[in-house]
Amino acid sequence: MAAMSQLMVDMIITLDGFASGEGWPGWWGLEGPEYLAWLQQEAGGDRTYLMGANTYRLMSGMSEDAAAGGTGYSPDESTSLTGLAAVPKVVFSSSLAAPLRWPNSELVAGDAVEAVRQMKRTHDELLSTLGSLSLCRSLVAAGLVDRFRLVVFPLITGRTGRERIYDGYPDVALEMVDSRIFDGRLQLLEYIPRVIDRPPLTGEP
Repeated sequence: MAAMSQLMVDMIITLDGFASGEGWPGWWGLEGPEYLAWLQQEAGGDRTYLMGANTYRLMSGMSEDAAAGGTGYSPDESTSLTGLAAVPKVVFSSSLAAPLRWPNSELVAGDAVEAVRQMKRTHDELLSTLGSLSLCRSLVAAGLVDRFRLVVFPLITGRTGRERIYDGYPDVALEMVDSRIFDGRLQLLEYIPRVIDRPPLTGEP
């Protein structure tokens, strides 16, 4: 029997748990060359990105703007964004219409959780989320996620933070399997997640 594909939820986050902030630039303006080079390497791997409609609109627009020579990006950012066009992507949406303009993008209009469950059975490459907080929440709650990876940015955005990541999540136990530092300030944390029904009793793992 062929091995099932692995599913990774992949997020960037402030220390206080927000995915973005009002008035802040992308990556909160803290991305560095080491982190951007790692992003480019990751995008070049054998994987399929999963996302919802909002993330698709945002990322496809940024990728197209960078490819057209948009001036709001550093050379490393442009390389990272334009490289996403070549990567297979699956977009879960009932509001978008096929065919999608962003190259290598497949539209799925049905139930995202069931579609990803089937993809895990039939795909060989890594499945990895891109943004898409509600999609990630649903996949975690369904117990489909094999790896939960965060890059923590050294900010507390209590006043300006937007998009709280963990609201609506179940309780999840996390076993750390990897960590590293980018550019002396960004911390990658990778875990194996396990959804739990109740807090463990004393002495339980």
